[in-house]
Amino acid sequence: MPSNARQLHKAEKIILHDLSKTEREVYSVSKSMLKHKRYNRFLRMLGPGLVTGAADDDPSGIATYSQAGAAHGFGLLWAMPLMFPLLLAVQESCARIGAITGKGLAANLKEHYSKKVLFSAVILVVAANVINIGSDLGAMAATTRLFTPLPFALLAIGYAIIIVLLETFISYKSYSRMLKWLAIALFAYPVTAFVVGQNWSSIVAATFTIHPKLDFQTTYIFVGILGTTISPYLFFWDTSEVVEVEVAKRNMAKIGEIPKATKRFLHSIRVDNFVGMTMASVTAWFIVIVCGSVLFAHGITNINTAADAAKALEPLVRSFPDAGLVAKLIFSVGVLGLGLLAVPVLAGSASYAITETLGWREGLYRKLKHAIGFYVVIAVATLVGLSINFLGIDPIKALVFTAVFNGIAAVPLLFMIAKVGNNKKIMGEYKNGFLSNLGIRAAFVLMAVAALFLFYALFTGQA
Repeated sequence: MPSNARQLHKAEKIILHDLSKTEREVYSVSKSMLKHKRYNRFLRMLGPGLVTGAADDDPSGIATYSQAGAAHGFGLLWAMPLMFPLLLAVQESCARIGAITGKGLAANLKEHYSKKVLFSAVILVVAANVINIGSDLGAMAATTRLFTPLPFALLAIGYAIIIVLLETFISYKSYSRMLKWLAIALFAYPVTAFVVGQNWSSIVAATFTIHPKLDFQTTYIFVGILGTTISPYLFFWDTSEVVEVEVAKRNMAKIGEIPKATKRFLHSIRVDNFVGMTMASVTAWFIVIVCGSVLFAHGITNINTAADAAKALEPLVRSFPDAGLVAKLIFSVGVLGLGLLAVPVLAGSASYAITETLGWREGLYRKLKHAIGFYVVIAVATLVGLSINFLGIDPIKALVFTAVFNGIAAVPLLFMIAKVGNNKKIMGEYKNGFLSNLGIRAAFVLMAVAALFLFYALFTGQA
């Protein structure tokens, strides 16, 4: 305990000694209320960053991290601490852009850069999001079929309709609160890791020792890990949702106005992003650990079905009757909960990009009748993504492919984020600092090099 804290604690004991029993009880209650108030204030800080972080571990993320653990054991754990500061820098910059400008990424690109830059960004994020929506809906349907013989197509269509209705007709305040609670589904993997029992010294060594392999399969899954962690849809969603929060907090009357972004508000979005991105990265680390210690260790190196992925959670419920069924249930809750969280984020992100480009009214805080175009784009993006599931593509393999596609699409978008974040005309005194620039540029270089090597391996016949 630091010396100042020790002195305060000693002084508190002396004061309490001189108080009557009733006064001590009043003091104790007052202290508890103060702690509760601080805790509530901390919870109120959590919003777009927490939701963005939870959505980062969507069904595509779960499948990619699971495949990494199953195929390579602990061999790719080193990717997690490598990506964490890069993810943090990128998302903090995106959130700051929204807070300072009062506009989303597409609106800023439209106002300050050429149509070529704008259209390139929008096409990339919409294409990546639509593919991601399709693969997530497919995963949700495939997971549900672990318990019911209902047709895959019917389930996928049902989930698409439910998500569109939720996003369209539930108020933003209620909807964002619901999204926060869905993040709880992520805790099954850390708990399983401790239940299984681990050689933590080996895990720590694997986490902080880089030993990359340069073959196609390893590069493919590494690009997927990068793409499902530092994803295009997170860039657009986080920026626009910070703007939504500013409207909700009365920092501005509507999207597009110059906001009153106080230092306290900027501090809160940094805390929010730190919590969200930390949760995303730690959970990803635990998913790889669990699949490495449960699947890879028992010779299951390829995940082909939702049932294969669910096996990783069986040790959590080993003492239960029919542990396999219970593990499938827990896995399903995670996939469905995060799918219900991530698909609206994906569709909303695509809608922000398109409506900002076209100059239409946008925002989840607006009711349907005041932003028809915005909600129509959400519905269309979801339904187009849904159609991918009728092309005969395996749902689990589609999830990993989606992550890889995101890893490639993110490269030019990172370059654009760096340009906006460093533009003094846009950001003024709040343009990117040294650490932000270092993180964003390192993410750009790492993902560009990984994508180029993947293409090289593909075209030279290593695949």
